[in-house]
Amino acid sequence: MDRRSLSVEDGQELWKRWKAGESVSDIGRALGRRRSSIHSALLGRGGIAPRERVRRSDALQLTEREEISRGVARGISIRQIARELKRAASSISRELSRNGGASCYRACEAERRAWRRARRPKICLLARHSGLRQLVIAKLQSNWSPEQISGYLARTFPDDAGMRVSHETIYRSLFIQARGVLKKQLLKHLRTGRRMRHTQAAADGRGQILDAVSIRERPAEVEDRAVPGHWEGDLLVGSHNSHIVTLVERQSRFTMLAKLPSHDTRTMVRVLSGKIRKLPEQLRGSLTWDRGKEMAGHKHFTVATNVKVYFCDPHSPWQRGSNENTNGLLRQYFPKGTDLSAYSQRELNAVATQLNQRPRKTLGFSTPADKLHEVLH
Repeated sequence: MDRRSLSVEDGQELWKRWKAGESVSDIGRALGRRRSSIHSALLGRGGIAPRERVRRSDALQLTEREEISRGVARGISIRQIARELKRAASSISRELSRNGGASCYRACEAERRAWRRARRPKICLLARHSGLRQLVIAKLQSNWSPEQISGYLARTFPDDAGMRVSHETIYRSLFIQARGVLKKQLLKHLRTGRRMRHTQAAADGRGQILDAVSIRERPAEVEDRAVPGHWEGDLLVGSHNSHIVTLVERQSRFTMLAKLPSHDTRTMVRVLSGKIRKLPEQLRGSLTWDRGKEMAGHKHFTVATNVKVYFCDPHSPWQRGSNENTNGLLRQYFPKGTDLSAYSQRELNAVATQLNQRPRKTLGFSTPADKLHEVLH
């Protein structure tokens, strides 16, 4: 299946999901394709979705082509078909001749050919203007970002529209190599060194979580750690798209780990709910999570556990400071690049026990286990 090119419908779905911030792996599963196939399709355009094609308002529509096909089948003349469609006879004649003549005419095939002929991309501004292109190249080689270059040009040439270019055009010329305007060697001068443009939704983790309650609405008792039962959570990521759920109780720093077969939101809610429901009632206060779309089903989680979920601001991992610190400690047991799917729940429990029995400076060198025991007894 992966060897076949993507259909028009699959291509549209791919870019829709990519712009919404879905991962390459998630898109592959949704379309029944290997991750490598999806990655290749995205890389071919540098992660930048193709522009939607818009045809002229007076162009023949599919419904009109179907009427032409029916008219030809009925054996009526070109002039009569033109009168019925209120079109010029020459338009109908050209339509038939460019699609194999009356005997071979098929409406759907003619429609597909029309779309292919309509693809006439405008020549990129940087391709048309060599002076502007050379200036952009020089600034990229000086490690300027496309946004800095665009701002510099607007300020330096306020009265010369030909010497101004948007940062999006520069990115497109870099990432879409088919344009042949800026060489791919210039990509190394970008700060991230990426070969693909990532959407804002992917960068922020936004666009997937409806009705998310901000961390700014979290009660004061959670913030000052005065009351136990409030948790911070995240995923520890390993190789081969493997993950572990990490949960840290804010007051005691008590840690729980859970094996996660898949990080889609349905599996996430099921695993996380099962873990929380095993806790005593007094330890089911709230959960603070990152903006990862694996928690898109937070409402189902709250219904199942009666635990409210609060979401951090984008790019603000320090708002889950206890969890971030614990994830750092966990790297001693699960170094980066480890396939986390190889660990059983029993092994994860053993690691959590070790962490919970290690004294913490922030607890006055008490252990998280001792601290939680004080709370419960």
